[in-house]
Amino acid sequence: MTPAADKSAAPSAIGARMSFIWFICLVAALGGLLFGYDWVVIGGAKPFYEKFFALTDPTKQGWAMSCALIGCLIGALASGALSDRFGRKRLLLLSAVTFAVSSIGTALAGGLSAFVAWRIAGGTAIGMASNLSPMYIAEVAPAKVRGKLVSINQLTIVIGILLAQLDNWLIADKVPPDATPAQILASWNGQTGWRWMFGVTAIPAALFFIGMLAVPESPRWLAKKGRRERARGVLARLGGGPYADRALAEIEATLGEEARAAGWRDLVRPGLRKVLLLGVGLAVFQQWSGINVIFNYAEEVFAAAGYKISAILFNIVLTGIVNLIFTFVAIATVDRAGRRKLMLIGAAGLAVIYTILGAGFQAHSHGPHMLLLVVAAIGCYAMSLAPVTWVVISEIFPNRNRGAAMSVATASLWIACFILTYTFPLLNKGLGAAGTFWIYAAICVAGFLFIKGRLPETKGKTLEEIERQLT
Repeated sequence: MTPAADKSAAPSAIGARMSFIWFICLVAALGGLLFGYDWVVIGGAKPFYEKFFALTDPTKQGWAMSCALIGCLIGALASGALSDRFGRKRLLLLSAVTFAVSSIGTALAGGLSAFVAWRIAGGTAIGMASNLSPMYIAEVAPAKVRGKLVSINQLTIVIGILLAQLDNWLIADKVPPDATPAQILASWNGQTGWRWMFGVTAIPAALFFIGMLAVPESPRWLAKKGRRERARGVLARLGGGPYADRALAEIEATLGEEARAAGWRDLVRPGLRKVLLLGVGLAVFQQWSGINVIFNYAEEVFAAAGYKISAILFNIVLTGIVNLIFTFVAIATVDRAGRRKLMLIGAAGLAVIYTILGAGFQAHSHGPHMLLLVVAAIGCYAMSLAPVTWVVISEIFPNRNRGAAMSVATASLWIACFILTYTFPLLNKGLGAAGTFWIYAAICVAGFLFIKGRLPETKGKTLEEIERQLT
């Protein structure tokens, strides 16, 4: 499928079927909503389950809070090889079931061991969804709108985060600020409310499962497995007969004589190694750009800026709203401005904002202008690095290696997330908020140079054209 052919197909064939394409992409993106909600809701449940399980040891508190990351890493690594073997659809169905079962298990946990085990299981579902949802969307989306459609996954993640933040705010608001630990434990929140915060995830998980039953398998996976007629049938549903013929011919051309099963060793081949390092570098940079610190340690960041607890809770919800609004900006611009341009804007913008924010902390400056800087950083991230990184890593890997390569990139992202989350308290204690944000500013400068030197523009190109360009 040449660019000209793709354009000619778009107005008639693809345009008439965009409602079906949007449907299957929105269903796949429900994994992102579950990911976002499950990832953030534990912060609001923390004051209650800690009292319920009598967690006073900081080590146990940290383990209960972060154990899901183990599952995220397992899910990200396992889903690549498993989706290459069994298909994207089956693994997305498995992640939906895992989300539902683990949320109910966490809600019903009677002790810390059971709670941790179910949180790790939930983390496995997060790891699978974070890897598979953008990859599946990229493999079914037409080239001209692929960036927008893959960004829908980030939008659902942000919606999930905002729902969790609202849930946390409303639940916490029911507890008097001067309540004693015993009163918190005896309250409805301390006994039952925190369980509902986890258990309610089973409802969208069930919708995710039902929706995935109605969507087709990835045509690129089917072609890789030699199921030519099924692949053509899916492509015809996506864009019509002529589109299907052109797309299938191009997909098969990239597979060529290498249609044998891809192995992990292939990832270190000279051509692919370069692309893998690009994907891993972008995934790590998305986390080390530092913005998730504001979400994970919002209380500490806003307290350092002079805000009291009631204002902090509202400000956290405000950051979620800003995150949502600017994600729409990314969706509207990613296929017009391009991936490379938005990534460069994000890296440069965060470097500048962090430098000013660090100066404010250094001067012990308090007030709305500090909140404005935090909000500006979140808006800059939401319109650039947050969604566009997922777009890029879902489209730069070759067809036959995409599952394994995506799992390595996604696993690298989760490892980077763990390192970021673990090191922030240490950096904050040793260097203060100012020094910590200046370090993140320096990382953003390095990220800008990495993107400028290594990332080509991929907008408007088919996955096969990108493969030929990069490998």
